[in-house]
Amino acid sequence: MRLGAIADDFTGATDLAGLLARGGARVSLRVGLPDASVLGFQGADVEVVALKIRTLPKDQAQSQSKAALKWLQSQKADRFFWKYCSTFDSTDVGNIGPVSEVLMQTLGAAQTIYCPAYPENGRFVFMGHLFVGQMLLSNSSMKDHPLTPMRDANLLRLLTPQVTGAVGLIDRQIVALGVTAVQTRLAELAQKNVTHVVIDAICTDDLATIATACKDMLLITGGSALAMPWPALNGVWPNQAGLFQPLGRGALILAGSCSEMTRAQVADFAQKGPSLQLDPHDLSQNGVQSAKEWLGAQAFDAPKLIYSSAAPEQVAKAQSQFGAQAAGALVEAALSELAIFARTMGYHRFLVAGGETSGAVITALGISQLDIGPEIAPGVPWTYGAGGLALALKSGNFGEIDFFSKAFGKLPSHVT
Repeated sequence: MRLGAIADDFTGATDLAGLLARGGARVSLRVGLPDASVLGFQGADVEVVALKIRTLPKDQAQSQSKAALKWLQSQKADRFFWKYCSTFDSTDVGNIGPVSEVLMQTLGAAQTIYCPAYPENGRFVFMGHLFVGQMLLSNSSMKDHPLTPMRDANLLRLLTPQVTGAVGLIDRQIVALGVTAVQTRLAELAQKNVTHVVIDAICTDDLATIATACKDMLLITGGSALAMPWPALNGVWPNQAGLFQPLGRGALILAGSCSEMTRAQVADFAQKGPSLQLDPHDLSQNGVQSAKEWLGAQAFDAPKLIYSSAAPEQVAKAQSQFGAQAAGALVEAALSELAIFARTMGYHRFLVAGGETSGAVITALGISQLDIGPEIAPGVPWTYGAGGLALALKSGNFGEIDFFSKAFGKLPSHVT
């Protein structure tokens, strides 16, 4: 069995790839849409295509995801997974629902499921409502997300305006009854023409039940944790073979996420190592030359941090001055330029925080394929590229407060 997966941003793709690798799958991560001539599944059980479509206009997100699906189909993938954030990041119009529908139409799938639960990282779905820790999504820091503020925790209400088909729920009481109960309820909903089914999950066992019940579905959608049982369900055993490649030197953290956790990680690292904050107004006037000079003056091997992460009121001020999209693009462009500059200096070890930032940086560096290494934290693995390059792409909310301080210590000197 070959699994083809599509992720809506780059950190989500590495999150998914890392959990599948933890389960024993051999995972190939493609950065951006592969060229038609690229051969997939060369020694891999799973191909993950990382797109940057979370906040694109709906038609562009659908077009790119359909193209990724076509490539996966051409490589003889048997089952498909549409991965989005465990906080269901989207707007009233998408892009979670619209992408799901275009994938369903292309595959001829009559029904799919939605389960963003990620218990290991404190994401739970109960009675159709998404919780972040003990708080409803709408009461969490996600309510202030600069691009996709999440002000409703009810997944059925969030999904309904995004899709044309009917939306239904399989609640925790049914999931607790086991695989057969979930399959029976899915069949009942299908008879009622319910094509989009939200499923509750509050623990890892729930995800195993759901994954088993839906094993034969052409398309499954959800957070990365829902895919974690796939290797075991398909008889995939851990692969010990690998490539031996020394990693290059030079360690740099680039943080663009403004999530509460990333800001705490920035503050923690700033007390321990060299750090520099970028200011959108200064960037618009003077560019990144002073940041390049600062980076050039730092010790090469010691980790150092360049960040634009800021509190909600500071983000709101920048957005009011430049516009929401333009403010984000300004920061992404600056961090991307700094990544290119660092690479020309000989830097090989990059930790990037934030989905949009990671997408911009990886694109700027021209990386098209990554292999999956050890996890730093749940959902955040080190990944390896050509030429001794190591990258960790961290979703804004993931990791503990000392994540930046400990990440490079978990990186081996060689890829094995």
